[in-house]
Amino acid sequence: MKARIALVSARAARGLDEDMPPLLAALDEAGLDAAVADWDDPGVDWTGYRLAILRSTWDYAERCAEFLAWAERTAKLTTLLNPPPVIRWNTDKHYLRDLARADVPTVPTRFVEPGGHATRVLEEFLSEGGIAEWVAKPAVGAGSRDAARYAAGEERAAGEHIQRLLDAGRSVLLQPYLDQVDHHGETALMYFAGRFSHAIRKGPLLRRGDAPTDALFAAEQITPRAPSADEFLVAERALAALPFAAPLYARVDLIPSADGKPCLLELELTEPSLFFAHAPGAAARFVGLCSRLPAVQMT
Repeated sequence: MKARIALVSARAARGLDEDMPPLLAALDEAGLDAAVADWDDPGVDWTGYRLAILRSTWDYAERCAEFLAWAERTAKLTTLLNPPPVIRWNTDKHYLRDLARADVPTVPTRFVEPGGHATRVLEEFLSEGGIAEWVAKPAVGAGSRDAARYAAGEERAAGEHIQRLLDAGRSVLLQPYLDQVDHHGETALMYFAGRFSHAIRKGPLLRRGDAPTDALFAAEQITPRAPSADEFLVAERALAALPFAAPLYARVDLIPSADGKPCLLELELTEPSLFFAHAPGAAARFVGLCSRLPAVQMT
């Protein structure tokens, strides 16, 4: 009898996760019986699966407390990958503070907490100088949803955006927009169990004048990419700074800083696209590691 694997998704993501077909094929080739299951479906019996692998739970951002509670419950019924300690740390982008304190080059980030005054904080952020354009986005978010890019003259719109998120009880982060990404794009490096697998180039997502998307995720332009030596160095520094052992999957998103050196934009350990279709053999490598990782312990 084949071992059963759950690939955890969401109703809103059905048919949108381009990783699913190659991953399902690789699981079948490995003799594993896989099924796609929605994380919030009360009819799913998680004890019936040897593993539950988070894949496209892309609707969790506005239900984060519910999602984290589900993860804790489910991890008691089956092996959940990535597991709750990883999810708790990674679903809130305050983790960028931890990595910056560990001397990982990161995009400079200022956090605004609920109860803060959007206009005042934005004025203070911009008064630091040298910020021609900037990004505002929620600290708990996915797929660039509710993120937007602003420039001089758009302070009112930016303040309204920030205040709307704060009024909804959501923390906000402000970052300078590093415009070299417009030409270079993002580099996303995929690591499986701490080992590099493949990388892609992602075209710039936030364009001037575009309102924050309310779709499940922003459309992306993806091509394969060979990372530079400097990009490998930053990615490996970020993974070495994790407060737990290397999880099953990690995606390290890098962009060029103002001086052209790579810096960390995000570290995706919860539900990232892994772009299997752009790297032959990647799905098979991923499947080969699924059942060989120890439980994750926080350090």
